[in-house]
Amino acid sequence: MTKIEIRTDDVPGFFSRARDAARRADRGETFEGKVTLSFEDPQKMFTVLSQGRRRLMLEVMHEPRTINELSQRLHRNRSSITKDVGLLEKMGLIVSQRRSNPGHGIQKIVRSVARKIEMVATLG
Repeated sequence: MTKIEIRTDDVPGFFSRARDAARRADRGETFEGKVTLSFEDPQKMFTVLSQGRRRLMLEVMHEPRTINELSQRLHRNRSSITKDVGLLEKMGLIVSQRRSNPGHGIQKIVRSVARKIEMVATLG
């Protein structure tokens, strides 16, 4: 996937985009590698995608990182990073993978699912 769009939109807007996508599929048109996540409320979008979580996403967009690396680079405690990784994984914005770290047990590697994440908030 190349792009994720995170936006605010109401229910009619969501269904309008879904109808457009269905029409394109019926015509056999190709889809760009894009996923859209919608929030009805801009405040909810920015609460879920807080500054700390956005910084975490930026870090792993540049290069996959371990939880420890993220904790050090972002100057945040490991448990907060782990919670944020779990939430962002549930939203489909990042993925993590466990791998062996010889002599140190298991470590989790976190990476982005897209090269670009676009956030669009519309007020009013």
